[in-house]
Amino acid sequence: MVGRRAVLLGAGALTLGVAACARDGSGVPVALASGNPAGVYHRLGSALVDVWRTDLGARTTLLDSQGSVDNVGMLASGLADVAFCALDVAADGAVDGARPDRPLQALARVHDDAIHVVVPAASDVRRLADLRGRRVSVGAPNSGVLVIAPRLLATVGLFPETGLAAVQLGLGDSITALREGRIDAFFWSGGVPTAGVEDLARSVPLRLLDLTAEVDALRRAYPVYDVTTVPARTYGIPEPVTTVAVRNVLLVTAAMADTTARGLTRVLLDRVDALVAADPAGRSVDPRTAIGTQPVALHAGAAEAYRALKPY
Repeated sequence: MVGRRAVLLGAGALTLGVAACARDGSGVPVALASGNPAGVYHRLGSALVDVWRTDLGARTTLLDSQGSVDNVGMLASGLADVAFCALDVAADGAVDGARPDRPLQALARVHDDAIHVVVPAASDVRRLADLRGRRVSVGAPNSGVLVIAPRLLATVGLFPETGLAAVQLGLGDSITALREGRIDAFFWSGGVPTAGVEDLARSVPLRLLDLTAEVDALRRAYPVYDVTTVPARTYGIPEPVTTVAVRNVLLVTAAMADTTARGLTRVLLDRVDALVAADPAGRSVDPRTAIGTQPVALHAGAAEAYRALKPY
């Protein structure tokens, strides 16, 4: 799979004082499929593999990827044990032919992404329909961005194959191409703020397209999406912008042992502090909302971890 590198973050097990903790994951290999190095998945993933190694004793590996579709493929093939995934991609089911003996399940809902349609502040593109004929990055191959971008464009009668000069670039390449004037806009699905977009805004004044007019049509066709607002002053934008929200989940498969899933979920909920330190999106991880992975079923081991918490 293009653009992936595995980063070995730890080996060996940390002997924990409580036997139950050890049973939950000591020495278990856990490969986590993350995402683009400039995105939220990667920063939260780096924090997660660290706390799973130190607190649980798991042998952790972080995998870069092109995004959600790529990650589901890694789960299906057994290359990854856990994966960040946008809920629209997960809800579509066995993306890229996930094997029937490895049905997708979830450990937790994590942060929500906001769809960014990024243009230079000086651009005359004011609404999604204005992208007709423009040079637009619609996301990297095998990314979740490449799932939602065509769905959004279709609400205004545009299609990447015919309605615009579409290219498939990841976040880093999209940022470089916009800065150099080689594209007029790019789509991105990420936490707010996304560090790579923040960095771009320091050198190129930006705007985000407001998607108020498109949200209802999109949600009628795909109820998995929600609506959200990017606050004023994010990326230097002067006014709040209405856009589409996509929930994210930590996916596993039914092949994962219940004890492993329970331990991974327990540490995730216990160490939100480490996630927040890695990225502001970590603040969204909370037991009250983490259980909300529908329509993807919770793994039985994860459900045990939630039941062990005192009532919220």
